[in-house]
Amino acid sequence: MERKDSSKLNIAIIHPDLGIGGAERLIVDAAVELSSKGHNIHIFTSQHDKTRCFEETVSGTFPVTVYGSFLPRHIFYRLHAVCAYLRCIFVALRVLFLYRSFDIVIADQVSVVIPLMKMKKLTKVMFYCHFPDVLLAQRTTFLRRIYRTPIDFLEEITTGMADLILVNNKFTASTFAKNFTAFKFTRGSTSRAVSKDQRGSV
Repeated sequence: MERKDSSKLNIAIIHPDLGIGGAERLIVDAAVELSSKGHNIHIFTSQHDKTRCFEETVSGTFPVTVYGSFLPRHIFYRLHAVCAYLRCIFVALRVLFLYRSFDIVIADQVSVVIPLMKMKKLTKVMFYCHFPDVLLAQRTTFLRRIYRTPIDFLEEITTGMADLILVNNKFTASTFAKNFTAFKFTRGSTSRAVSKDQRGSV
C-alpha cells in the first residue's frame, strides 16, 4: 500500500468475525471515520458474511479481506477460544507475509495476533480491549480451569506487547489494571470509535 501523502496513514484492522454486533459496529465506525480523513484502511477478518453484515463493509469505502473462513469456529461446540485464536493467527500470518508494512495495525478482541504484527518493521500495534476475556470465561470444572490457564496466560502476555491499549470506559480500564499485572501502562479510554479530539489529528 502506498501513502497518498506524508500525513495519511496505512492502517490495518484485524477483527475475528465481521458480523453484526456492538464490537463490529465500533470497528466499522472507526474504519469509516478514519477513511473519511483520507487514511488508507484495510480490514482483515476470518469471517464476513455479506448477507449478514453492516452495509459499510460491502459499500467499497474500504477493502475487507477474509482469510481462514475454512477453519472451524468450534470443535463439537467446544474449544471456541482455541479456534478463535487459530483463526486470528492464520489471518495475522497472511497479513504478515502477503502485505507490506502498515503504519498502524489495530487488533480487536484477540491479542494473540499482536506479537506477529510487531514483526512488521516500523509498524505500531494498537489493541482494543472491550473487556478482559479472562473475566468472561467460565471455570466451573477442573478441566475448564486447565483449558483456560494457557489461554489466560497468552492473553495477558500478548496484550502487554501492544504499543497502545484502548478500552471504552474507566470501569474497564480499572478492571484491566487489576487483572493484568504483568505489565504497566498509562490509563486512558475512548468513549467512541474516534473521539472529537482525535478527529482533528487522526
